Amino acid sequence: MYKNRRSQPAAKEKATEPRKEETTLESIGSLVCTVIPLLFALTFVFKNMVIPSASMASTILVGDHVIVDRASLAPRSGLMGHLLPYRDLRRGEPVVFYKPILEADGTTLVLIKRVVGIPGDRIHLRDGILYLNGVAQDEPRTAKPTALDHDAYRDDFPAVAPNGDPRVTASWALDLPMHIQGGDLVVPADSYFMMGDNRTNSLDGRYWGFARRENLMGRPLFIYWSFAMPDQNGEPTAGESLSLMLQEATHFFTETRWSRTLRPIN
Repeated sequence: MYKNRRSQPAAKEKATEPRKEETTLESIGSLVCTVIPLLFALTFVFKNMVIPSASMASTILVGDHVIVDRASLAPRSGLMGHLLPYRDLRRGEPVVFYKPILEADGTTLVLIKRVVGIPGDRIHLRDGILYLNGVAQDEPRTAKPTALDHDAYRDDFPAVAPNGDPRVTASWALDLPMHIQGGDLVVPADSYFMMGDNRTNSLDGRYWGFARRENLMGRPLFIYWSFAMPDQNGEPTAGESLSLMLQEATHFFTETRWSRTLRPIN
């Protein structure tokens, strides 16, 4: 009984001891430990991308803000090659990559398309239907041509491009026949053939050729925000970017497509 009575005041005194305040240096250290991993992830692992065109509609819409995984498709090398989950690109998945052909002004566009052919695949289209290694593919998400808008080059690919067709790059018009065997386009090693889901309105591999392994940037994971905006051609100018920022700020609640928030991309 005596020991129990003496222990109570001691416990009370311990409970009322003042809490040690965090110093300014400790606060800065804690903030740095939080910010550095976040900056590393945003710089080397993930990338933010805004979709400017309707070439992947209706899977991905103009104005979708997408998070891209930059790590899993990076070239495997050194110690990090054994630590990070690197893997090869798979047929049928969407991918972000650098367009292999420079634009007229010397810039390089970043595109997002779907992989329809990996090395060794044989591909052709008939009336807009994709045949992969001789088998017609069921692609419910892709747009199909009609009798009114049929395009012989686009929908019966591979074909000889019309002379002077501005959609087809000169280098691809020369290179294309060398990859045709028995009416099929054969995908070479270390290359991929990309097409948009909006097949009738997509300037994809049919017009500029294959994307090489080194062109790959990453895989789009999910849409974190979607804002209704008009279709754009190429990268926006500084003035267009400023105008878009003002539009997003003033119409955030009315033009945001809330149902697309955090939607996975597949």
